[in-house]
Amino acid sequence: MQRGIFITLEGGEGGGKSTQAKLLSEVLTTRGHQVMLTREPGGSPGAEAIRALLVQGDTSRWEGLTEALLHTAARHDHLTKAIQPALARGMVVICDRFADSTMAYQGYGLGVDRAKLTSLYRMIAGNFQPDVTLILDLPVDVGLARANARKTNVAESRYENMAQMFHQRLREGFRTIAAAEPGRCRLIDATRPIEAIHADIAAAVLPICENKVRRARS
Repeated sequence: MQRGIFITLEGGEGGGKSTQAKLLSEVLTTRGHQVMLTREPGGSPGAEAIRALLVQGDTSRWEGLTEALLHTAARHDHLTKAIQPALARGMVVICDRFADSTMAYQGYGLGVDRAKLTSLYRMIAGNFQPDVTLILDLPVDVGLARANARKTNVAESRYENMAQMFHQRLREGFRTIAAAEPGRCRLIDATRPIEAIHADIAAAVLPICENKVRRARS
């Protein structure tokens, strides 16, 4: 069976990743694709248990490298228990955050050595990468205002509560990642209406999925 397609959505707080992931899942499902919608940190029972340690509590709860190690442990469980088995079944996997978030949050945001973060990722994933990464970009003040306005789980607001300068470094980190890997990453203007953002995402993803279908039939 042909390997499935791995799609990740990235970006700072308030960019609408969860909404766009659901919309993309719906349109792909209507086109006949088998879709798994997942998230990080989390996505598997072990990773969800670690998630609580990361998204709850005081902003200074963890030192940066410790935090990165927790994310890496959660990602390894998520990869082995959920993502890789779904891809092996030929599914389209849509993940709300993945390794780029660790590089942006802990690397650019918290100042952890980025070479160490790359080594941690290689240790658990080798050369495995998303087929396409959609980075939803918007100004920090706009994103935080949106996140605070629609906050549904106050307990999981640890990252949102970090300092403004952290979020600015975070945005710059995501933009740097997008510029460094234009073949994989698409920088999406997330200041626009939901429908316009979804249209750009669909335009980036649907050709990849349709090419997969054509290859499977040939």
